[in-house]
Amino acid sequence: MISGFVRNGCFEKGVDCYYELVKEGRVRPDFFTYPVVLKACGCLSDGRKIHSWVFKLGYCLDLFVASSLLHMYSRFGFVGDGRRVFDEMSVRDLGTWNAMISGFCQNGKAVEALDVFREMCMEGVKMDSMTVSSILPVCAPLNNLDMGMFAHVYVIKNGLEFDVYVSNALINMYAKFGMLALARSIFDQMMVRDLVSWNSLIAAYEQNSDPIAALGYFVEMKRNGFQPDILTFVSLASIVAQSGDAENSKSVHCCIIKLDLIRGDIFIGNAVVDMYSKLGNIDYAHRVFDGMDNKDVISWNTLITGYAQNGLASEAMEVYKTMRECEMIVPSQGTLVSILPAYSHVGALRQGMKVHGHTVKIGLLSDIYVGTCLIDVYAKCGRLNDAMMLFKQVPRKSSVPWNAIISGHGIHGQGEKSLSLFGEMEEEGVKPDHVTFVSLLSACSHAGLIDQGQQCFKLMQEKYCIQPGLKHFGCIVDLLGRAGHLDMAYDFIKNMPVRPDASVWGALLGACRIHGNVELGALASEHLFEVDVENVGYYVLLSNIYANVGRWEGVDKVRSLVNNRGLKKTPGWSSIEVNNRFGVFYTGNRSHPLSEEIYKELKVLMAKIKNIGYVPDYSFVLQDVEEDEKEQILTSHSERLAIAFGIISTPPKTPIHIFKNLRVCGDCHNATKYISKITEREIVVRDSNRFHHFSNGDCSCGDHW
Repeated sequence: MISGFVRNGCFEKGVDCYYELVKEGRVRPDFFTYPVVLKACGCLSDGRKIHSWVFKLGYCLDLFVASSLLHMYSRFGFVGDGRRVFDEMSVRDLGTWNAMISGFCQNGKAVEALDVFREMCMEGVKMDSMTVSSILPVCAPLNNLDMGMFAHVYVIKNGLEFDVYVSNALINMYAKFGMLALARSIFDQMMVRDLVSWNSLIAAYEQNSDPIAALGYFVEMKRNGFQPDILTFVSLASIVAQSGDAENSKSVHCCIIKLDLIRGDIFIGNAVVDMYSKLGNIDYAHRVFDGMDNKDVISWNTLITGYAQNGLASEAMEVYKTMRECEMIVPSQGTLVSILPAYSHVGALRQGMKVHGHTVKIGLLSDIYVGTCLIDVYAKCGRLNDAMMLFKQVPRKSSVPWNAIISGHGIHGQGEKSLSLFGEMEEEGVKPDHVTFVSLLSACSHAGLIDQGQQCFKLMQEKYCIQPGLKHFGCIVDLLGRAGHLDMAYDFIKNMPVRPDASVWGALLGACRIHGNVELGALASEHLFEVDVENVGYYVLLSNIYANVGRWEGVDKVRSLVNNRGLKKTPGWSSIEVNNRFGVFYTGNRSHPLSEEIYKELKVLMAKIKNIGYVPDYSFVLQDVEEDEKEQILTSHSERLAIAFGIISTPPKTPIHIFKNLRVCGDCHNATKYISKITEREIVVRDSNRFHHFSNGDCSCGDHW
């Protein structure tokens, strides 16, 4: 009767039937009762009660009963209890070993699975296809290629290479290690392939950033008569995102809708949200998210990350806030890693500190990625000492936290400290990566450390065999350009082994703006408009160069280009937090309730700093107007409005912290130095490039910003 219920999926009735049997007491359960009823258990409490009966009746030593207990505990995630049952077994067959290994694997305990596998090998138990298929997926998470290759050799020696499940597992394993040639070789040798085989190969190329090859295998799969399933579409969504193929994204989405997959399946829904997010179509991503019947924590994480990566930090924070209101969703490590960069972007220190407290509470502070994101938050919110204290608490065997703290000191203008930290990193035996050198080169550029920057560029290639990428080349151009070596920077670009991108030409254009080189700036802008025609910031830079030398016809020409291409200049804004509330100021705006007092304070400040040597630099005004009007335009820049608001809203000599979405203009930079002197305040401004610590008439950047 119990078996009949279970075979027909009536698990609850099967368990009830068992309880009725025990309650009557007239018939004693036997060895055949427990494997069936344990399979039917719908909750751990039933499983534990039945286990107690097994123990009471002395059936623990029975191979099939013990194996069923092991399966039951693994199914509910209590694989440690299953291990205790396994250890107490006097006799184990191959199925029991496989059950214990797969139980650990299914519960994310790769190390323990590998330990059982080693015990199995030491006891001379011969593996079958199930054993190999279970153990291969844990090799990549443990970065244990040797174990995977040992299993592969065993497969060949014992004639298991033609088993479709084993071959699929081998393709997946080699793909995780980036060994695509081996993965393809195994696929080619398969005598029988199923849909999983094709999905494994497509995913192998997709996960190793080769979307063209992955798409080719998808076409070949269709040609061979295989119809795509959910996993195929998950890979396709990623392929489209990697290719930047916005047009085909809608085709993939339509196919998924036709098969009615997206509403009920979280996995495919998350993939589509991720696809649209990576293509920059965040509105579509949110629409798909809203249309999902079921959402898990990964769904929320994907949407938060999408907003953050598209520069919409405030929207990311709103999504996170809504997520926290959902009682069924518990933030994960991925959630914190998704939201913390958004807090860094807007300088939301208070919210970042709340997340810090939450990580301590749930024991995630030792997580290298969460810890690194918190270091980044503190550094980008101007709390460099706190960032350094946190850096000393997180695990530092990986380059990840080192990169964050090196970059943090770099954006604060402390290039020498960044170099010192790099020296400590080498002494501790941590191998730097390409991100480390981007952080180092950027730090040298911001601090004007030309020789040290060039030495780092050389060291990266000669000692660590890291081939420079476009970001490294861009940093060198920025380093030389900021220092006024424009010809050297241009020659460096011409000799690059790869085609320069927008970041490289943009660095040269920015340097031309600083040093007033109109001809080279125009040349750099021509190349820029070829590779990145829609970035309005580059048009603004070129317009600044023309305005700086009074070539208003050039300014008008650039404006016409902007208008004809339908581009809009990003409005400049600055924010300041006073009494736990954010005030946001836009250039020239007078809508603030204290607007009259702010402009009155600015008028007084401008008069005072002129008396001690400040002279307005009208080259930063892009309009061809009279000088008094130019001065009014400069005075109404967003950072000055925020500073004046901070002065009238806080006690004397209180530090002021400003966050600006664009780069600080040269005249505001100069004026703020004078304001810091006459007000005896420290004024900290974080612009889109770096931090400026103004104090007593000086800036931490040393004018290398």
